[in-house]
Amino acid sequence: MTVATTGSGRIASAFAEHQKAAALMPYLMGGFPDLDTSLAAGLAAADAGADLLELGIPFSDPLADGPVIHSAATAALAVGVTPHGVLRVCEGLAKRVPVVLMVYANVVLSAGTEAFALRAASAGAAGLIVPDLPHDEADEVRAACDSEGLALVPLVAPTTTPERVTEIGADARGFVYTVSLTGVTGERGELPPGLADTVTRVRASTEVPVAVGFGISTPAQARAVAEIADGVVVGSRIVRAVDEGGAEAVREVVAGLAEGLAAR
Repeated sequence: MTVATTGSGRIASAFAEHQKAAALMPYLMGGFPDLDTSLAAGLAAADAGADLLELGIPFSDPLADGPVIHSAATAALAVGVTPHGVLRVCEGLAKRVPVVLMVYANVVLSAGTEAFALRAASAGAAGLIVPDLPHDEADEVRAACDSEGLALVPLVAPTTTPERVTEIGADARGFVYTVSLTGVTGERGELPPGLADTVTRVRASTEVPVAVGFGISTPAQARAVAEIADGVVVGSRIVRAVDEGGAEAVREVVAGLAEGLAAR
């Protein structure tokens, strides 16, 4: 087994060494419904087969998030959850699996890019996803992440132009987060018909793995994504499980997703 010494290296190892059809990355809102429960839920996800975790830092105006995750962020903020508190959760989870922080640009810029990257790396984070940071404005954050061994994971949408996909793919660290559909996060009844074409375009542009998120909630959907991508991100379904039954409900949902991705 490869011993990775940086966050970027831990992400690479997770994608290279999992024993599934694709790497499984559940999303959790840090501090929802409280810090202890979000830590317990993350550990349960790791026990149940998560290869990586995406950990959200609550923000008051989460433009990329649908109603389930938006509501979780609002609830976390209402009980006083701060980025510092979520980084403590990250510290506990990063001992088990690579943790990629999902954080809005205002949080990073308010703290200072270098200071935030240092804090994230010190908490054991493997990377950052900053969904509202345009690629053209990402150089400073990417450099700060690079200096701390963090992967700044970019996003590509179905509407991203071919020229921009090429640029994003060339600068990608860790993996490329491919958004399956236009709009916000949330569970969907079926995957969009053009997803395979989108993933093909992204694959051609980059040397890092390609993960797909937004709208994936069932083991069957996860398995379908695994046929075309290297990783599967499941968010709203996991956050809903936290709300419905805490860590044990998360364990059950993640175990089902992991079973759906079991190598055959």
